Amino acid sequence: MRIVEPWIKVEKIDGKKIMKRIERACRTCYRSEGKITEDSYKKLLGNCITRGHESVLEHEKVTVRIYSDVGSYKDLTRHRFASFSVESTRYCSYDKDKYGNEIAFMNPAGYMENEEMYEIWKQTMQEIEKGYIKMKELGATTDMCRELLPHATAGEYTMTANIREWKHILALRTTKHVHPSIRQVLIPLLKYFQEEMPEIFGDVEYDKDFNPEAYAKLTIEEEV
Repeated sequence: MRIVEPWIKVEKIDGKKIMKRIERACRTCYRSEGKITEDSYKKLLGNCITRGHESVLEHEKVTVRIYSDVGSYKDLTRHRFASFSVESTRYCSYDKDKYGNEIAFMNPAGYMENEEMYEIWKQTMQEIEKGYIKMKELGATTDMCRELLPHATAGEYTMTANIREWKHILALRTTKHVHPSIRQVLIPLLKYFQEEMPEIFGDVEYDKDFNPEAYAKLTIEEEV
């Protein structure tokens, strides 16, 4: 059994270029392309967002890769206007060398502060892994064995959404009402977007009381 930490990898973006491309698309509505200057996007996007004219944000998208627990992507895949490619527990057989002959479980220590509860959780995960391996030894298919896997099972998924949908998702999924495993990965993403595109994401509120030490590690990936 491995206990692992969450991470999020974001394709390298230039927030200013994204916002300027959105501005150019938006100005089609008014045929005001001649008014584009170095920083004219700031006022235009601000006005669009204030008026609720956010459809223009759909012209640009961002892709991220997330390593978190199964429970997090079960919640996030409810968002209809995003695309997902998810590690399949039907085809990934965790008793194989490729996966180290063990199951990886996402560490909840960042938000499970009660030591006794944490030990109970860890013992339960160990028993689940033992059952999984034993079923495989008895000839069970991966389809059958996945019925044992809990929400804490670690998994990787790729998620793509347009800028408007990202704003909607991050406004909903970074508040105190959301499961900690989702806040772990999405608060760092929101903060990155706020740095890159403040005119779009600057007004999104999030749970500032969530322990920053529990944030997932965020890295920037060069475009392939």
